[in-house]
Amino acid sequence: MMRPALFANLFGVLALFQSGRLVKDSEALMKAVKLLQILAQHHNHLQEQPQKALVDILSEVPEAVLQEILPKVLKADLNSVLGSPEHLELFLLAQQKVPEKLKELIGPVNLFSDENIPRLVNVLKTAAASVKKERKLPTVALDLLRLALQEGRFPWFWKEVVEQGLLKKQFWPASYLCFRLLGTALPLLSKEQLPLVMQGDLIRHFGEHMVTAKLPNQFKFAPEMNEYLSAFLESCRDDPERQLAVVVAFTCVTNQGLPVLPTFWRVVRSLSAPALKGYVAWLRDMFLRPDLDSLVDFSTSGQKKAQDASLHVPERAVLRLRKWVILRLVSMVDALHAEKEEDVIEEVARFCFFHSFFETKKPTSQIPETEQRFSFPLESRTREVVSSAFFSLLQTLSTQFRQAPEPTQDRPPWTHRLVQFADSLLNRSRNVTPLTPFSSQQRQAWDRMLQTLKELDACPPEAKAKASAFQHLLFLVGVYLFKSPVESCDLLGDIQTCIKKSLGEKTRRTRSKAANPQEPPWVEVLVEILLALLAQPSHLMRQVARTVFSHICSHLTPRALQLILDVLNPEQSPEEDSVVVTDDSEKQLESEGDKSSESEDDKHSASEEDSDEEDSDEEDRDGDVDQGFREQLMAVLQAGKALGTVDGEDDDDDELGDEAMMALDQSLASLFAEQKLRIQARRDEKNKLRKEKVLRRDFQIRALDLIEVLVTKQPENPLVLELLEPLLDIIRRSMRSSSSKQEQDLLHKTARIFTHHLCRSRHYCHDVGRCVGPLYAQVERLVEQAGRQADTTISLYYFNAALYLLRVLKGNATDPACKTQKKEKAGPKPRAPEATGGLDLSLVTPVYSSALTSFLTKRNSPLTIPMFLSLFSRHPVLCKSLLPVVIQHVSGPARPRHQAQACVLLQKALPTRELRLCFEDPEWEQLVGQILAKVTENLRTLGEAQAKSEQQKELSSLGLLNTLFRTVHQEAPQIGEEGCQGSPQCCGDPCQHQEEEEGVFARDQEAQEA
Repeated sequence: MMRPALFANLFGVLALFQSGRLVKDSEALMKAVKLLQILAQHHNHLQEQPQKALVDILSEVPEAVLQEILPKVLKADLNSVLGSPEHLELFLLAQQKVPEKLKELIGPVNLFSDENIPRLVNVLKTAAASVKKERKLPTVALDLLRLALQEGRFPWFWKEVVEQGLLKKQFWPASYLCFRLLGTALPLLSKEQLPLVMQGDLIRHFGEHMVTAKLPNQFKFAPEMNEYLSAFLESCRDDPERQLAVVVAFTCVTNQGLPVLPTFWRVVRSLSAPALKGYVAWLRDMFLRPDLDSLVDFSTSGQKKAQDASLHVPERAVLRLRKWVILRLVSMVDALHAEKEEDVIEEVARFCFFHSFFETKKPTSQIPETEQRFSFPLESRTREVVSSAFFSLLQTLSTQFRQAPEPTQDRPPWTHRLVQFADSLLNRSRNVTPLTPFSSQQRQAWDRMLQTLKELDACPPEAKAKASAFQHLLFLVGVYLFKSPVESCDLLGDIQTCIKKSLGEKTRRTRSKAANPQEPPWVEVLVEILLALLAQPSHLMRQVARTVFSHICSHLTPRALQLILDVLNPEQSPEEDSVVVTDDSEKQLESEGDKSSESEDDKHSASEEDSDEEDSDEEDRDGDVDQGFREQLMAVLQAGKALGTVDGEDDDDDELGDEAMMALDQSLASLFAEQKLRIQARRDEKNKLRKEKVLRRDFQIRALDLIEVLVTKQPENPLVLELLEPLLDIIRRSMRSSSSKQEQDLLHKTARIFTHHLCRSRHYCHDVGRCVGPLYAQVERLVEQAGRQADTTISLYYFNAALYLLRVLKGNATDPACKTQKKEKAGPKPRAPEATGGLDLSLVTPVYSSALTSFLTKRNSPLTIPMFLSLFSRHPVLCKSLLPVVIQHVSGPARPRHQAQACVLLQKALPTRELRLCFEDPEWEQLVGQILAKVTENLRTLGEAQAKSEQQKELSSLGLLNTLFRTVHQEAPQIGEEGCQGSPQCCGDPCQHQEEEEGVFARDQEAQEA
């Protein structure tokens, strides 16, 4: 019972302290202090909690009270003070609040002396272990830090206690305490004191922790340190020099030249504008002239054990540092504000562009980039990284400046400024030279692109959006001239031709058609260009293709749409020679700069190859030994007389000699070597086909972007109706072979486009023109295919597609009589013509009647009740025509399961108000009577069911009967009011009506219970 009593006393004191009464009542305070001193003796149960509570209480009391209590709680012995974190914290509290009383009690004390180092280290180590679970800085450590700064002993404290004391303990809680001391000390230190903490053993130890803490279950201090840094940068925004010093110091912590910090660092968002410019300038200088001596570099224990001398050469460190620096520069752009730091962004873009595609011949002050000299030569591998980072930067700029304010004449858009910079470099052949020189044809293509950009600038305001998209496309392909001139040159010419035709289409439409009847429309050519861009593994290309297509999809022709659908059709897409799907190492580098924005493009191939690895190995083992190889082996063995005698004749004297045996071994070795080469060739061919399949699937996923743009931007375009069956084919095919992650992504994206952007869209085509007849045939075809599917999920997609076409047909009133009836004012109840709109029931009813009959008769039908309920709720007039089919299967020779389904359909459909409005009162009464007769026939054998399906039929029949009673009951008052007006005989006793209602409900309840 002792342990609960001890905790009860401790919690009681804490409760009094939290209420505030303890500090006001000196007598109660003294009793609480004595009680806590007694509780502190039971360390096995309460550990340090009583001492912590005592320190918390004394920190809140007035100085006079503290002077009175201090001699009773603090011993006049330095060994006792340095014996535990609580006693030391109490000492520091007294030194802060009542220093004179403390000096009178203990005398002059110098905590920061050499003989006190071991005891201070042990106290801090104990405090670190006590807050291991809380993961916070102990108060005693913070107080010691402030006291050291106050007394001017901070360098001694940091060197002797922190780096030479706690770090040498090889105790991770102590290391984390040191890291927290570092983060807490940053706002308290001056610019002169910062190098002491940022270039010592502690920051190197922090870098080792950043590199080695990679496992999921390991504690990582990096997020906590980022919070410390963000708080420091926010607190000193008016001191850019301190900001820059700290950020640079953390960047200089490297592992064999590679900084330990990630390239994307959110902390830089808190930098002030001067500090940001200084940091960019420092990064640029480190890229040009890496100063390896200024780095706090280290090697892990595993790297130290490596015997490879090439891992420790300066060239390798420079390569690793430059790659990181260029990626850090690019990633910083994403964290900047486009309007405020536009100069910094342009500086980074120019720097990346120049060192990606140009080199200096003669420096000039007119091009600052030419005055930047390298201390180490720039390797080709580094230039490839810079080039990939530049295109990643273009994607970030395209996204960031999309919502930017309109550029002024004094400040043209960033694309124009970058093009002007590139053109000035090309015109300065005396000072700079491109890494890949332009041919005369390529230079002409570049000049024509500049002229087209100027013409697009002069477009009228109504065409500005389209002109902007074309400018972006031209700029992107023009920049790609520096990377792949041959491919981009032809592409530029086709794009410019399409742009000129698209902008002059309205004025020269008839003339151009008459002049070039064989020339394809510009939109088809541009669609082919966009597909060619999508075939490249670049997220920037994908983004630009979406943007441009969103501006030209209103001009889309059936042939242009068919070009996209051919890519999605697996029977035709492999044979398409016009679009070659490429693979490039740029894909990986761009994905780093994009921060995983390309999730649908880059994550498929590895999983599919791994999933097919075992199957391919088994196939190789089974298929390696073919009949031809066996025959060759038999021939070699027979030639060497290794098979023995033939036809059962004994010939023991014929044995092979040594020479014959050697010849036989050589023949067998040659034969098996050839077979091994054939096996490897077959495996290489399989791997090639597998990779081609992966690339085709990636291309199809990217091509779906254009379909998504079309159904989103142009939902009322009649061409959207041509997408139903191709999308359904993709869904059906992917569901059958969706074993790989890539196929699943293709399926999910197609299903999302089909369901959310097409079928559930609020807008749809309202002008089908002469396509009404084919649409009715398509509805019939879709409903039939829905009933033939083996999977209910696939059937649902086909059924929803038919519902979408019904919606389109209903919204297109082509019959003049129907249009006239729509304009007329309706009576109290809408009749069937108004409810059907442009829908021809004579064509639709047989289709769904056949489907409904199949559903209620076939043993295994993919159709379901929710499908028909959706049909009934959307088209109540069609439901009225289909109700006789449902009523027919409520009873009779149908299976019990089908009878139950028919009852459920009627139970859900009858209460709907829209269906009731389609019936006249006599028709409705007749319908209810027919259903009631069918249900009564089912309930004659109530309680005699043995099979589960028969029991389900009885339950469904009772539910339908309950629905009929409720429906009749709801209409009884209305019928009474209409039929009994002016007739006293019809006005019965209200009590009698109430009794009848209670009787009906009682019978309903009894029927449900039975």
